[in-house]
Amino acid sequence: MLQSSSARPVARFTPYLRTALAALSVAALLGACAIPKHPDAAAPAPDPFNPAAAQLLDDTSWVLSAWKQADGTPRAIPSIADGGPITLTLSTSTGQRHASGFSGCNRFMGSYALKDGKLSFGPLAGTRMACMSAGGKIEGAFLDALTRIDRTGVQMREPQQMQLVLDNGDTLTFDRNTK
Repeated sequence: MLQSSSARPVARFTPYLRTALAALSVAALLGACAIPKHPDAAAPAPDPFNPAAAQLLDDTSWVLSAWKQADGTPRAIPSIADGGPITLTLSTSTGQRHASGFSGCNRFMGSYALKDGKLSFGPLAGTRMACMSAGGKIEGAFLDALTRIDRTGVQMREPQQMQLVLDNGDTLTFDRNTK
């Protein structure tokens, strides 16, 4: 059987052609798999009241940074100089959800739960020191607020914050304590 003269050059380049096509295919696949890059700051902030976000609260620690009353006016919260700050730690280190913190004058502890995106607390126990400081004046209201949470918001992007919206419309804002 005779081969045509035009078939011989094609046969000579077939290994090169296969290698080139394979290289182009690999390059095209790698290019298609590249992840687009964008700064997180350009992405829209997630909804802090998303029920799934509340699951991020386990094993975190928080400091009360603001208390806005339902009418929009800020409530004074104690600073370090006033015996504060008011803190809240949520831990699962014992295998159960355990809350603890400083309520302005005394330390408190108890259990907490996360259900349907809402943080709630079981009975809280605490020390019983008497304080006349700013922390002592807000302590009762703070502990009462922990029993009246209507919605829980969590923002784990900077600035990391948790918001507790109470049934009376007050909003407590906590900053993440990473120390």
